[in-house]
Amino acid sequence: MAGLLGTSSSATSLLTCRSISSSFSSSKASIRALSFNPGQNQGRRLYGGIGVPVKKGRSHFSVSNVSTEISPAQEQAQKLSKESQRPVYPFAAIVGQDEMKLCLLLNVIDPKIGGVMIMGDRGTGKSTTVRSLVDLLPEITVVAADPFNSDPEDPESMGMEVREKLLKGEKLPTLKTKINMVDLPLGATEDRVCGTIDIEKALTEGVKAFEPGLLAKANRGILYVDEVNLLDDHLVDVLLDSAASGWNTVEREGISISHPARFILIGSGNPEEGELRPQLLDRFGMHAQVGTVRDAELRVKIVEERARFDKNPKDFRETYKVDQEKLQEQISSARSRLSFVQIDHDLRVKISKVCAELNVDGLRGDIVTNRAAKALAALKGRDQVTSEDIAVVIPNCLRHRLRKDPLESIDSGLLVIEKFYEVFS
Repeated sequence: MAGLLGTSSSATSLLTCRSISSSFSSSKASIRALSFNPGQNQGRRLYGGIGVPVKKGRSHFSVSNVSTEISPAQEQAQKLSKESQRPVYPFAAIVGQDEMKLCLLLNVIDPKIGGVMIMGDRGTGKSTTVRSLVDLLPEITVVAADPFNSDPEDPESMGMEVREKLLKGEKLPTLKTKINMVDLPLGATEDRVCGTIDIEKALTEGVKAFEPGLLAKANRGILYVDEVNLLDDHLVDVLLDSAASGWNTVEREGISISHPARFILIGSGNPEEGELRPQLLDRFGMHAQVGTVRDAELRVKIVEERARFDKNPKDFRETYKVDQEKLQEQISSARSRLSFVQIDHDLRVKISKVCAELNVDGLRGDIVTNRAAKALAALKGRDQVTSEDIAVVIPNCLRHRLRKDPLESIDSGLLVIEKFYEVFS
C-alpha cells in the first residue's frame, strides 16, 4: 500500500513538474513578446496598463487592464446570501432622533452633499439607524459584471476597463441594482480597504490581476464607519485621499492601478472615546448630534418596539411595510425632482454671509448648505427653496466647521442658529 502511494505521488509530482515547466516556458515567450525598453529596471505608471519590472534581462513590459469579473454563479450566491441575511430594523420604526434621520435621507436624495458624521451618547441607536437605511436605498444603473459599479453614462464613475470598451464603441451591458452599503471594520487592513494586486500572476501570465477592496465595492454607494474616531491613522489617510479625489490608486511593487471611489461617507462615534481628526471631520458634509431620550413615555415605547422586533423580526417588519414603501416613493420622487429645485440669489448671498461671519474656513460650508437646502425642498415636494429650509439644515452643515474655543460653553449649533436669525432677519 505504501509503495502504491509512493508511486502515485511521484507520478503526480512528475506531471506537475512538466505542467509547470511548460507553463513557465510559454510565459517566458509571452514576456519576450511583450518586453521593451531594455536596460530599465523600475516600473512606471501607465493609465492604459501597468508596468512590471523583470529582473532577468532587465526588461520592462506593459500589460492590459484586466479586472476581476463577477460570474453568474457568484451573482446567484450573492442573491442567496442577501436572502439569508439577518433582518434589519425598519427605518420607519425608529422613534425620535429626527435630526439624524433627516441628515441621512438628504444624503440619499443628493449624494453630493458629502455624507454624515453622527456623534452622540452610547446606546442611542446610531448604528441601528444607519444600517436600517439599506431598505430605503434606491436602484442605480451599473455596468454588468463590473466590480466597480461603473456608471454607463458618466465617464468619471467608470473603471478603466469600461472606459476602454466605450472608446472602442462596444455596447455596455447594464443592469439595475440597489445602492451598496459597505461596513468598514476598525480592524481592516489597508490591502482589504484599497484592494491588492497578484504580483505573481502579473509576472508569470502577463495579466494585471487586481482584487478589488472595500473602496471599489463602495463606489456609487455608502461607506459606513462605526466608531470612526477610533479608526487607525493610516486608514484615515486612505479615506481622506479617496474622498478628496474620488479615485483610489493602488501602488504595489512599481505597479499602479486606479479606479473610481465616489461614495457617501457615513461615520458614527461617541465623543467621550476620542476626537476626530479635523481633516477627516471636514470631509463629512453634515454633522448630526444625537442625545439620549429623556421623555419616559418615549423610552418605554422604544423598549417595547425593540422587544417586539427581537421576538419576531419578520412580523415586526411587516407591520411597517406600508410606511417603508411610502418613504421609498418619497425618496424616489425627491431624487427625480432635485434637478428642478431653484434657490434665489438673495438666499445664496445670505448663506455665504452667515459662513463668512462665523469664520468658516473654505467654501465647503456654503456648497453643502445650498445642496442640503435643495434636497430638503425636494423631499417636501417643492421646486423652490425657502428660508425655513435653510434654517433646518444650516446648523448640521456648519456646526463641525467652526473653530473650537476651549473657553466657549455654548453649543456650536446654537451659535450657527443665532447667526442665521441675525442675518436672515
